[in-house]
Amino acid sequence: MIKKITSLPSERLAEVEDFVDFLRQRDRDQALTRAAAATSAPAFAAVWDNPEADVYDTL
Repeated sequence: MIKKITSLPSERLAEVEDFVDFLRQRDRDQALTRAAAATSAPAFAAVWDNPEADVYDTL
């Protein structure tokens, strides 16, 4: 992989770097989304897990 990357012209190296940065940012964003969901789940549990809302489980 490194051989392939280093053989690219400089314009393409910039594209590869941009793509790698994009992948890293996407991973950070997904991790943040998962952490936010895990943090908010207990707060929403009282709203989601109640007898009045059970009717919506069948929709």
